[in-house]
Amino acid sequence: MIYPYNQYIPEISESAFIADYVTISGDVKIGDESSIWFNTVIRGDVAPTIIGKRVNIQDQCCLHQSPGNPLLIEDDVTVGHQVILHSSIIKRNALIGMGSLILDGAEIGEGAFIGAGSLVPPGKKIPPNTLAFGRPAKVIRPLNHEDLKDMARIRREYTEKAQIYKKATPIQKGK
Repeated sequence: MIYPYNQYIPEISESAFIADYVTISGDVKIGDESSIWFNTVIRGDVAPTIIGKRVNIQDQCCLHQSPGNPLLIEDDVTVGHQVILHSSIIKRNALIGMGSLILDGAEIGEGAFIGAGSLVPPGKKIPPNTLAFGRPAKVIRPLNHEDLKDMARIRREYTEKAQIYKKATPIQKGK
């Protein structure tokens, strides 16, 4: 469902894939070839949420903001299942692992990998091309060639998968 909020209407690229049971409201922009997966909620009713190109926001994520603090997600980002992003900045090519929480003012550096289940507290900055993990998240090590290759594979597969889903016709049970 797409809802306006006050004067704001979500702006969603024609090439984006929005799965069933997604709710998007208010001041939200979603870029080309991005994908928003099943049961995700993106509310732009406090501040803007800007999602770049080829971003995949996987199933059951929750994206929101605090007053005056937008949520910014640059191009080619992967956001795993059940992630909460709140008024933070996620730089290009980053990967946020499943079940993680990224809180107000946190910044995830370009190409950084946040391990599953991590908590990035308010204002924490994760350097580019590093693996951070834990509650609270701590930098564990620099990413290696295999890490970067796997992150690129995931981005590519989600962009391709989204276009397949976009063309598919859902099958109604009993028909």
